[in-house]
Amino acid sequence: MTKGQLILDGRSLTLQQVADFQSHRPECRLGDEARKQMAKSVATVNEVLASGKICYGINTGFGAFANKQISAEQTIALQYNLVRSHCAGTGEPLPDDIVRRTMLLKANSLAIGFSGIRDQVVDTLLALLNADILPVIPAQGSVGASGDLAPLAHMALALIGEGEARQDGRLLEGKAVLEAAGCQPVTLQAKEGLALLNGTQVSAALAMEGLFRADRLLKTALVSGAFSVEGLAGSHSPFDERIHKVRNLDGQQRMANGIRSLLGASEIKDSHADCDRVQDPYSIRCMPQVMGAVADTLAHASHTLANECNSVSDNPLIFDDEVLSGGNFHAEPIAFVSDFMAIALTEMGTISERRIDLLLRNVNPKLSMFLTSEPGLESGFMIAHVTAAALASENKTLAHPASTDSIPTSAGQEDHVSMAPWAGRKLLAISDNLAGILAIELLAATAALDQLRPLKTTAALEKVHAAVRELVPASTVDRRLDKDISKITDAILSGQIAALLPAQISSFFAGP
Repeated sequence: MTKGQLILDGRSLTLQQVADFQSHRPECRLGDEARKQMAKSVATVNEVLASGKICYGINTGFGAFANKQISAEQTIALQYNLVRSHCAGTGEPLPDDIVRRTMLLKANSLAIGFSGIRDQVVDTLLALLNADILPVIPAQGSVGASGDLAPLAHMALALIGEGEARQDGRLLEGKAVLEAAGCQPVTLQAKEGLALLNGTQVSAALAMEGLFRADRLLKTALVSGAFSVEGLAGSHSPFDERIHKVRNLDGQQRMANGIRSLLGASEIKDSHADCDRVQDPYSIRCMPQVMGAVADTLAHASHTLANECNSVSDNPLIFDDEVLSGGNFHAEPIAFVSDFMAIALTEMGTISERRIDLLLRNVNPKLSMFLTSEPGLESGFMIAHVTAAALASENKTLAHPASTDSIPTSAGQEDHVSMAPWAGRKLLAISDNLAGILAIELLAATAALDQLRPLKTTAALEKVHAAVRELVPASTVDRRLDKDISKITDAILSGQIAALLPAQISSFFAGP
């Protein structure tokens, strides 16, 4: 990747580049070697057609019609019919950032050169991407096997001059989509409609967005958890390095190191040196164990999704002298990691909600009930905790694995599916809810530290306290909290809170 440009060769796209794409938006183009490999696979497709050999997707029908032979004269019509008929998506359009990443991943997958599609088709896709002309792709309609067929069909429809796209807030339709990018509609050749539709790029884009959010949320949870330890006058002993070394789990050790780096010596810690409390509840004492499990889950997801960046998920695949039909379109690996991350983030929310509860009910006798200044007359954070509980319980339902579900389609030909797109969409909903829970914990812990003044916490946490108070000024009376929660939630999702971590802590996370 050079400054302002991203060369796609199908082999070197990184998760970090996918993560940065939304903000950096480099110009994308195909590499020379990718063009050569793509030309070779197109030549093989043409040889198949000339020989009259029967190959799925080239001169046969699709799905349950796989045994239906299509004449040479009808092979082009076959591709157009495929794109049009598969535009059966429903629901709200996918967000712009998901569409951009879907287009990037699709172009890079085709660049690997095993799909039998001309480079001119991918050039047109990249022309739309570079002009930020984004096909309107309904979010619902894919079961995550045979590829994300319906969503990708809506993307492909824009390439042939029959779809819709957004650019700078305006809707473009039909040929106007391509005219805005200075392109002509793609004239599909054999196999090209199927190559555009077959693939797991929507599932992958959703899962990757979930991973990028999860990384920011885990870093934020480290901060909010450390805040709560200080607000509750909790013990630092459970974070001792020796405890975590003997458990022999990498994520747990990294999270314990992070918590120790945030806590350290403070006036608040010194003030309860002679406290007679023997142990803190699990939501405080077991933070490294829970957060460590989350960190290890994200590391596994990172590994899988990094490989998916440069994978071929089309079918059939075109090799030097043979066309092979397989099942790389099955998105089970993506569904699994989306579900794993959904479970991990849900657990972060449930343990955060428990810490909020502790902050509000006199576990630290120096704090007032619900962090009010006049208990009884005021309610303080009473209902903010109820909101956190509601979000945590929503997540428990959403965390039910999508990948354990399957429903047969295409007259039983496609009899086992992954449900990866739904797993990804649920993951993003869970991440939104978790950001709200962590926002409430940060607000409550910040209010707790206000009540412990003039005692100060560590320099690292004082920096976070100041940042929260810059967004949400302190108040000693009841006030509406929805706008405060929203401001901190936005700061969490944008990475603003995670960015406040000391530099040495960033290495404790398996980020993108």
